[in-house]
Amino acid sequence: MKIAIATSDYFVPGETFINRHIAEMFGGNTCVICGRHNGQDPLGKPLFVRRAPLSLPDRLAMPFAALRGAAMHGTSRLPFGAGRKALAGFLRDQKADAILAEFGTQALVVAELGNEMGLPVFTYWRGTDASAALRSGQRVRSYRLMMPRLAGMFSVSRFLLDNLAAHGVTHPNAHVVPSGVDITRFTPGRKRPGSFLAVGRMVEKKAPQVTLRAFARAAKGRDAHLTFIGDGPLLEPNKALARELGIAGQVTFTGALPHDRVREQLETTEIFLQHSVTARNGNTEGLPTAIQEALACGCITLSTRHAGIPEAVEHGVNGLLTEEWDETGFAAAITRILDDPARGTMAHAARATAEAKFDNAKGLARVEDIIRATVQAR
Repeated sequence: MKIAIATSDYFVPGETFINRHIAEMFGGNTCVICGRHNGQDPLGKPLFVRRAPLSLPDRLAMPFAALRGAAMHGTSRLPFGAGRKALAGFLRDQKADAILAEFGTQALVVAELGNEMGLPVFTYWRGTDASAALRSGQRVRSYRLMMPRLAGMFSVSRFLLDNLAAHGVTHPNAHVVPSGVDITRFTPGRKRPGSFLAVGRMVEKKAPQVTLRAFARAAKGRDAHLTFIGDGPLLEPNKALARELGIAGQVTFTGALPHDRVREQLETTEIFLQHSVTARNGNTEGLPTAIQEALACGCITLSTRHAGIPEAVEHGVNGLLTEEWDETGFAAAITRILDDPARGTMAHAARATAEAKFDNAKGLARVEDIIRATVQAR
C-alpha cells in the first residue's frame, strides 16, 4: 500500500511525528503533498508543492473558486484549475492508495479531490486544529461538512476528540493513537540529581515564566539546576526574569537544539517540567511529544491538568500534576519531588508508562492496520 501524506510545510525538523510517518509508514512507501517546501528533503520522497505560482487564467478564476469552496465546503482553500489537475496527476502517477492529512486543516484541502479520485482520506488531529481553530464558526462548519468525506480520523489524545465532539464534529471511524516515541532511542541514562529540564517553544501556551518563577520559589539556593531548550518570543523576557529572580546561575537557556541533543539532555535529566496552559486564542496542546519522550527517558514529569497530558502523566505515579497557572502548586510539587528520597520509583514508572502506551512502533502499526482495514472494506 502507498499513502500520500499531506502537510502544510515540508521539511520541518521539529515535526518529528509527521517526518516519522513520511519516512516509515507502510515501509516508507509514501509520497508528500505540502503547501510549502523549504528546499530540504532528507527523506528523499516524491514531493508535490501546492502553492505554486498561478497562471493568468487561474488568477482570474481564483475569486470564483474561493466563493464556491466557501459555500459548499466552508473553506476557500480547495485546489482548483491547473493546480488541481497537477495534484490529481501526481496522485495518479504515484499510484497512491489513500491520503493521510496531518492536521485537520490539511484534510480540508485534499478531502474533495480524494473523494473525486476514489482515494480514502484520513486525518490526524494534533492540537491547535482541534482547539483554537474551533473558535471560528466557519472552521467548525467546514469540519462538519468534511466528516462524510473522511474514511477515518486519528487523534493524539481523547481530549481532542472530545473537544471536536462538543462542536458537533464526529466520525464513526475515530481512534486515539498518540504520536509516540522511539523507546529504543529515548532511554534512561545516568541521572544528574536535582537536574530539571523544560523543552518547547517559548510561547504563551508553554507558560515558561510560570515554570521559572515556581522553580525559583522551590529551588533557589538548593542543589538544583533548570535547563530550558527552545526559542521563541518569550526567550529574552525569561532570561531577564531569571536575573531578576536571582537564579541566573541555576538556569541555562540553550535556545533551539537538534533533536539528538534534546534526547541526550533527557537521558540524564531527573525531572521534566512543562506548565502547559490554554492560550488566550484557545490554542491547546494535544498530547505533547516532549512529555512522551521525557517519560521514555525515565524523567519524573511535572505538568498541568491540560488537554491530553493527564492521559500520560498519572499524578503521584510517574509524575505530578497541578492546575493551569497554579504557580504556588507547581512550586510545591517541585519541592515535594526534591524532598522525596524514594523519587526513583516515579522515574521507573515513567519509563514503564512509555513502554506500555507510547511505543511509536506499536502506534504506527496500529494506524497502518486501521487504514489498511478501512481501505480493504470499501
